[in-house]
Amino acid sequence: MSKKIDFNKSIQELTVDNLKARIQEDELRLKKLTFAHVITPLENPMSIRALRKDIARLKTELKKKELAK
Repeated sequence: MSKKIDFNKSIQELTVDNLKARIQEDELRLKKLTFAHVITPLENPMSIRALRKDIARLKTELKKKELAK
């Protein structure tokens, strides 16, 4: 649980441009992970789910910042 709280605190400090860049990076990483999982199963397939949730958290924070403007 501590990891999620630290992640949320760290993304609150990011700017809108940094959030967009981080989202793009993570979406690319997600594509690579899913592709690698299709070819050969990953040792920890739950990492795909965790990455999807992190992307959702980033998008939520981005939306909050855009609406605050």
